[in-house]
Amino acid sequence: MKRILITLIIACCTAGAFAQKKTTTISGTVTVTTDSAKTDSIKKKKSFEITIGEKADSVKAKSKRPGVSFDVTFARFDLGFSKLVDNGSFTLSPANNFLEYKSIKTSNVGFDVLQFGYRFTSHFKIYLSGGFDWTHIRLQKDITILQDQPSLTYKSDAPIEYKKNRFSSSYLRVPLSFDLRTNDDKQGKKFHVVVGPEVGFLLNGKVKQVSSEDGKQKFKDDYHFTQFRYGAFARVGYGGAGLYVKQYFNDMFENSPAQSGLKNMAFGLMIGF
Repeated sequence: MKRILITLIIACCTAGAFAQKKTTTISGTVTVTTDSAKTDSIKKKKSFEITIGEKADSVKAKSKRPGVSFDVTFARFDLGFSKLVDNGSFTLSPANNFLEYKSIKTSNVGFDVLQFGYRFTSHFKIYLSGGFDWTHIRLQKDITILQDQPSLTYKSDAPIEYKKNRFSSSYLRVPLSFDLRTNDDKQGKKFHVVVGPEVGFLLNGKVKQVSSEDGKQKFKDDYHFTQFRYGAFARVGYGGAGLYVKQYFNDMFENSPAQSGLKNMAFGLMIGF
């Protein structure tokens, strides 16, 4: 995740550094215009655009006309908490007690990088996005989730005491958003209520451990995280910030009967509608 964020920042900085003519920044949208090849009578221009959050009001946007849009964007940056729901309960069953976790350090992080949408009116828009989503479970017990097992399996590592024992999954997320919003107020901002379904495709699972005995260790496997997950989300906010909640409907793990009925939800703060 850190590599992806650093790459996006470098891309933005590089675009600005090589701009030869002018750079215009408007409410989260960075547009760089550069001179290219010239003919005797025609000067050709190329433009490169990166959108951070919602596109600013341009002449086209102020018209509020229906229209299609496609953006490379850094939007809907989620930072929140993740909770495990065991057959409808926040209390883990004996079969899943080894996954007991530190709630305050069990997190959800995600953001979108592509967006394709259609604005019907100034108050309603639908868009399909693509991005990344991480769930980081900070385990309380000194255990190791084992790789390449027929089902989700662990071993006790006592007397080792882990300073950090994190069990994570990363997904490619694809949400479909139905965005209801108000007119701009005097500050040029609007209220948003966004709901819709979301699907995810597993990228990988990871165990990261830190201890005095073994130092820092990392292990990768799918760890029986479900390959394809589906759920729903809601977002409410004003301007460029708000709150979000997500609930996944299928099990968190697959081909692991003891974890049947264990699901995942997340909630927290978001930036960039």
